[in-house]
Amino acid sequence: MKITANEIKPGMVIEHKNDFWNVLKTQHVKPGKGGAFNQVELKSVLKGTKLNERFRSNETVEKADVNEKEFNFLYIDDSSCHFMDNETFEQVELSKSIVGEKYKLLRENLKVTISFMDEKPISVELPNTIECVISVTDVAIKNQTASSSYKPATLDCGIKINVPPFVESGEKIIIDTRTLEYIKRVNQ
Repeated sequence: MKITANEIKPGMVIEHKNDFWNVLKTQHVKPGKGGAFNQVELKSVLKGTKLNERFRSNETVEKADVNEKEFNFLYIDDSSCHFMDNETFEQVELSKSIVGEKYKLLRENLKVTISFMDEKPISVELPNTIECVISVTDVAIKNQTASSSYKPATLDCGIKINVPPFVESGEKIIIDTRTLEYIKRVNQ
């Protein structure tokens, strides 16, 4: 199915340069001079290589034909993540390299969507938002608004993100799983 460059979103699988690519990040850019384009970071489904590509707004790309199915996360071993089909109770094993760093966000019984191409699992899509706990963050210095308004923090799962200065260690927050960015603090 053909789609325009503006319709490319993270998590999609597209066919480009005789290969299938998983879309990791997209950024729509409108320069002052010239036409708008979509800057896309891609990862090869088959080879695992990465590619940064610019697509003009009027270009079209082929969206790959993938089957998506909902699974529950079970557990992680040394090199793989294990999931269970909610209907057939069949288990699927995916290597950590397919899941990427987001495997650290997986929690028991978390519902995820796994994309299959020719019966082979190629990508995992987590819910858009997930609740985490801040394990360590720096103390905010008063009147430090002249510089950055965010400070580094480490989540309970080990992922490092930036949070606003009012967020403290031990607090629950909600993050965007697609961009690994802070969304809001959870009121307790």
